Amino acid sequence: MSWRQVGSPQHEELRRILRDRRQRAGLTQAELAERVDRPQRYISRVERGVHRVTVVELLELAEAIGFDPASLVHRLAKLRAE
Repeated sequence: MSWRQVGSPQHEELRRILRDRRQRAGLTQAELAERVDRPQRYISRVERGVHRVTVVELLELAEAIGFDPASLVHRLAKLRAE
């Protein structure tokens, strides 16, 4: 499996972290969706791995949730190196 594919270890970690950060921020999927001006199903698709998150989307989600996206990218890069 290519590391670029949905379901790769990096993609799974990205989905897990986004979901965990959202939950720790006390946000529902609907609340986060409203913050990024998208339907709730968009957040669901991201968290289920149906939608691959672009860099721009990651920046939007991180801002809406309230975390530094650079730390997440660094963490994903470490997984790539392993």
